[in-house]
Amino acid sequence: MTKPLSASNQAPSCAVTVSAPAKVNVILRVLDRRADGFHNLWSLMQTVGLEDEVSLRLDEHHDEIRLHCDDPALAADRTNLVYRAAEAVLLRCRRRVGIEIMLTKRIPMGAGLGGGSSDAAATIVGLNRLLDLQWSAADMARVGQTLGSDVPFFFFAPTAVVTGRGEEVRSVHLPGERGIVLVYPGFSIETKWAYQTLASRRTRVRPLSDAHASLGREQRLSWEQVLERTENDFEEPVFEAYPALQAIKHTLLKLGAEAALLSGSGATVFGVFPDERKARQAASDYPAEARDKVFAAPTGCSPVRRLL
Repeated sequence: MTKPLSASNQAPSCAVTVSAPAKVNVILRVLDRRADGFHNLWSLMQTVGLEDEVSLRLDEHHDEIRLHCDDPALAADRTNLVYRAAEAVLLRCRRRVGIEIMLTKRIPMGAGLGGGSSDAAATIVGLNRLLDLQWSAADMARVGQTLGSDVPFFFFAPTAVVTGRGEEVRSVHLPGERGIVLVYPGFSIETKWAYQTLASRRTRVRPLSDAHASLGREQRLSWEQVLERTENDFEEPVFEAYPALQAIKHTLLKLGAEAALLSGSGATVFGVFPDERKARQAASDYPAEARDKVFAAPTGCSPVRRLL
């Protein structure tokens, strides 16, 4: 395993470490299919305090992108979103420099928590700083949307309404903090399969409700408003195919969650608790199977942010 890069003894202009939080979809509606083959979405997304770290360092001894990861299961080549994000930044700013990147993973992969997208956003944020590009959040989001539908959200977090295929993001103020329990069942669900299965089951597309449309127009929301409207269109087809996920949802509700929901297309199921203390107690009491990973974390954490 490659030794992690150390940013602490580097000049700020040469190295930076960026935090990359997970996300959950507190509301996720899958609407009509677009001309480009993607679906229009309407989602209220929220970051949570389970975070990867992306450390970046400029290296004058070469002009390559060199990616290292502490998880051997994750490829450290051009198939990795972090690598592709670095390439996209250099292409846009027309620079050729040597970059060493160390990715430290804590967010489970393929879990519906946006870990890869957040890592890509963190990479863009870090290179914006290292290369003194002075891009705005909107500038960075334009680069991010070429990499994946979830990437733009992380520049406008912690809470935002996301529409289109993910490229239209509007920050929303959601004061107060809740505790989140995340239960990853140890397996992934292919996003393509989830969309295909959902589409094959529907005889028509249910339009966005007036209640959700009303939430989308607000600049400030309360948790009480949001928790009354939690919904994920993927739950019905995914729970039918994977009944263990529905069982996780029921268990979280029994443990005191104010709401419990599939995140994204899965496979993580999360519960929202009144505070972090109650979330940590619920995580401790959760009857986890051997392959389950259970995390407790606060909401309200920042978007990707520079640490060093």
